[in-house]
Amino acid sequence: MSAKVSARTIFLAVVAAIGGILFGYDTAVISGTTEVVKAQFGLSTGGEGWYVGCALIGSIVGVLIAGMLSDFLGRKKTMLISAFLFSISAIGCALSANFGQLVIFRMIGGFGIGIVSIVSPIYISEVSPAEVRGTLVSLYQLFITIGFLLAYLANFLILKGTSMPDYWRPMLGAEAIPDLLFLVLIFFIPESPRWLQVRGQREDKSEEWKALREPGLRKAVLWGSLIAILGQFMGVNAVLYYGPKIFADAGFPDPLFSTVLVGVVNMLTTVIALLIIDKVGRKQLVWWGVGGMIVCLCMIGLYFLPFTHLPNAFMLTFFLLYVFCTAISISAVVFVLLSEMYPNRVRGLAMSIAGFALWVGTYLIGQLTPWMLETLTPAGTFFLFAFMCLPYLWIMYHKIPNTTGKTLEEIEDYWRTEGKRR
Repeated sequence: MSAKVSARTIFLAVVAAIGGILFGYDTAVISGTTEVVKAQFGLSTGGEGWYVGCALIGSIVGVLIAGMLSDFLGRKKTMLISAFLFSISAIGCALSANFGQLVIFRMIGGFGIGIVSIVSPIYISEVSPAEVRGTLVSLYQLFITIGFLLAYLANFLILKGTSMPDYWRPMLGAEAIPDLLFLVLIFFIPESPRWLQVRGQREDKSEEWKALREPGLRKAVLWGSLIAILGQFMGVNAVLYYGPKIFADAGFPDPLFSTVLVGVVNMLTTVIALLIIDKVGRKQLVWWGVGGMIVCLCMIGLYFLPFTHLPNAFMLTFFLLYVFCTAISISAVVFVLLSEMYPNRVRGLAMSIAGFALWVGTYLIGQLTPWMLETLTPAGTFFLFAFMCLPYLWIMYHKIPNTTGKTLEEIEDYWRTEGKRR
């Protein structure tokens, strides 16, 4: 990392990035609880999808207000709100008396996810120097993968170490531990200087909506929203939410352990992405990573065809390679791009719109994956994910600018110029 980056800047980025641990834990912990919750409450396939998807409804609501909330209250106070929501969710889920209460507290946690998924990358982007902005914003994605791994490990260890039938309670409740760290550390960081700089320009909220009607910014929001929603239909969240189910259907003897391997590869690859994103560039990582995703998804689909009879090692190899390709490309890049594509004056609102698209796609995948695995078969599902990589690549290659090493103001100038083109 550049010597120009002060320890204070790194500390600010790390504190904001801890929100990613909560995002990752809350998102991934569901994978170890789905089957037991389904059995305990007698859920149908649709009910299983609702259990997974209810938190995503909360995320959609959270992301819709996150930008406006952070523009009005500031980035710091908005992160505090998300931390309190995670606390309520973790404790409430652990103590839920019935399925209805569990759904409500999962939705509250989802609300926190939606907020933190917008405000944490914005804060990091706004306190970071241009030459290392990609690296520092990628800390958020790294911390998401740490949250994934913590959730997978918690699920694995709790399942092995307890005989209680409703072991989903400690799995969901353990989120309160990293949340307490996030809650305390937020008090030690200042407000975003860029937010303070433009605060006086936000007296009239209609001005931000008016600015988004400018041709260049309209294009920026459109293409940002499309890469956000398409990225969810390339399989990554289906793997995160239903990994144990997929491994169990494939005949693996210990699906949760295989899911822990997914978490380890995801986290270690994100470390690599963090180290090279400002050197290699956003678009280059996506180009090569998504190309690898297509190959891996086709190989996984091939494994599930009834006439292939390939060994489990074949599936696990390409599954982990797929996670590697995803973590080093779209997962590492998406929050970096969305946090830097938009001007200061509309960043919160524009990111809320793009984030809304992302969480709608995530909800649809969470809700539809059980149906797809059952109706399209696992093979058809993975072939569909491979096909959905193609429009994503086209948009990234033709419509998204190269933002590596550019200041936020230079990126704003690009969209202003783009708006004048016919």
